[in-house]
Amino acid sequence: MKFMKLGSRPDTFYTAQAVRSVSSEVSSDLIVQVKESRYLLHKFPLLSKCLRLQRLCSESPETSQHHIVQLPDFPGGVEAFELCAKFCYGITITLSAFNIVAVRCAAEYLQMTEDVEKGNLTYKLEVFFNSCILHGWKDSIVTLQSTKEFPSWSEDLGITSRCIEAIASKVLTHPSKVSLSHIYSRRERDDESCNGAESQRHKPPSKGWWAEDMAELGIDLYWRTMIAVKSGGKMPSSLIGEALKIYAARWLPNISRERNVKKQVASDSDSDSTNEITSKHRVLLESIVSLLPAEKGAVSCSFLLKLLKAANILNASSSSKMELARRVALQMEEATVRDLLIPSISYANSTVYDVDLVITILEQFMLQGQSPPTSPPRSKLGFERRRSRSAENIVLAFQESRRSSSASHSSKLKVAKLVDGYLQEIARDMNLPLSKFIALAEAIPDFSRLDHDDLYRAIDIYLKAHPDLNKSERKRLCRTLDCKKLSVEACMHAAQNELLPLRVVVQVLFFEQARAAMGSGKVTELPSNIKALLAAHNIDPSRPTTALSTTTSIPADDQWSVSGLRSPKSKVSTLRMKLAEDDLDESDLQSEGLRRTSKFKSFCALPTRPKRMFSKFLSINRNSSEKN
Repeated sequence: MKFMKLGSRPDTFYTAQAVRSVSSEVSSDLIVQVKESRYLLHKFPLLSKCLRLQRLCSESPETSQHHIVQLPDFPGGVEAFELCAKFCYGITITLSAFNIVAVRCAAEYLQMTEDVEKGNLTYKLEVFFNSCILHGWKDSIVTLQSTKEFPSWSEDLGITSRCIEAIASKVLTHPSKVSLSHIYSRRERDDESCNGAESQRHKPPSKGWWAEDMAELGIDLYWRTMIAVKSGGKMPSSLIGEALKIYAARWLPNISRERNVKKQVASDSDSDSTNEITSKHRVLLESIVSLLPAEKGAVSCSFLLKLLKAANILNASSSSKMELARRVALQMEEATVRDLLIPSISYANSTVYDVDLVITILEQFMLQGQSPPTSPPRSKLGFERRRSRSAENIVLAFQESRRSSSASHSSKLKVAKLVDGYLQEIARDMNLPLSKFIALAEAIPDFSRLDHDDLYRAIDIYLKAHPDLNKSERKRLCRTLDCKKLSVEACMHAAQNELLPLRVVVQVLFFEQARAAMGSGKVTELPSNIKALLAAHNIDPSRPTTALSTTTSIPADDQWSVSGLRSPKSKVSTLRMKLAEDDLDESDLQSEGLRRTSKFKSFCALPTRPKRMFSKFLSINRNSSEKN
């Protein structure tokens, strides 16, 4: 780092009885009071260079042999005043990026300008600042950091703005054109201490070499510097996002321990110091959100959700939360279930996680997606017409939009898997209302779920965690489940799950038997009318069922285990057991026009069309067996 020495005389300042004096054959005739410190000095060397001291001495009365001057609001404190006084005496002083701001403010306060004497301290400081400090990377960073001690003075003197401009210009400079002597980041200092200076000289700087050094700045100065960098228009948004991530990791609290932070905020809410820290973190977070690049993918979805967690904990403004939610929705397919587990700190909400915020993100995501477009209309004529260039451009634009729509479709498939995994995690919360669970489950379009195994697992977990649900609530919960999209293993579990409504169990048995008909080998070909009925329900008996999803980790007691349930001798006995326990409404049975016989009890909960289809299927099997 650069430094400058002024003066040639040795240091003759000393302390006697809490008073600072200078060794001289001439007795002192000036007393300067700087805050709590007193100096016994001489008028001639100081007044010849300090216009303010001249004016103060002329205004203050002389007592005995000394003029007394009070400087209660002196910028820079005792250290800066002593450096200015030593300069007046010609004593050697050393200036660097660490003290130049304080000395420059002190010299401005004392009015040590060229009007008083040529080559005065203000002139020398400006030359050193412009020619050396602003040309060095680390010097500019350190100087900018020191301006926070004298914000108003630094602004008036232009120190802050000049440092910001110098730093921004160096950041926008290509790394190959930046002198290595200007780069002094922590990472490179560590490498130099381990590998030596020679190996460091040959190491080329990376594109984001500036991010860690800038992370040492306070949020106000950092925000202004990043605005200057972004206004240059040359910095890729990905590097801006990486720099913001480094800064957030440096200054934000450890948001991975969100529950501990929540408890601390709740227990120390009356403490002024805690409120002050929380307020500073809130301002810092909102400033980072305002600096996020507008481009999609500039920062990861995981980082955005971490910011959203911190915003929830710190009670950030609703505009910041909505902005983060909107950005998360743009790339929600990149998220994981762990990322979505945002803690709830609202005292009015007793749930463990903030489900409303996730619902908002999901709604924003669904607003972006558009249904895949249909094929362009073909010409009614049988020959190819000659197309103009504009028509070809329209076709190319259509193909491009179709590709983007298909990408949106694939992202919906990923988000559907993500939401089902999220439902499994929040289903364990005993305070989670049924309405929120259903709202999340129904927010996903039906085509986005290729199978309903994960959704069924979430429903099963919710039923176990909420045993007090009545019959109508269990029916509402299972209304989102499509039994046709369950795998064989899921069907086996559902058929013996006593927590499910009877209608769901009967539907599971029906669709499983219909699917297994062709696979059993007893029926080689289904009649055309049965095929048509199966096709109407989107059932393909020949299609192999998919295995259970293992995208989320489930505790052992939540795993599907047939042996963990009451295991009757057969599925029919399970059905009879549920029929005996379930009090079906008499009006439902009469509306179906069926008698309460044991032969048709298993079909009373089915819709009319599936029952008719299954009855035809049984009659076909019976006729074929009689012929044999």
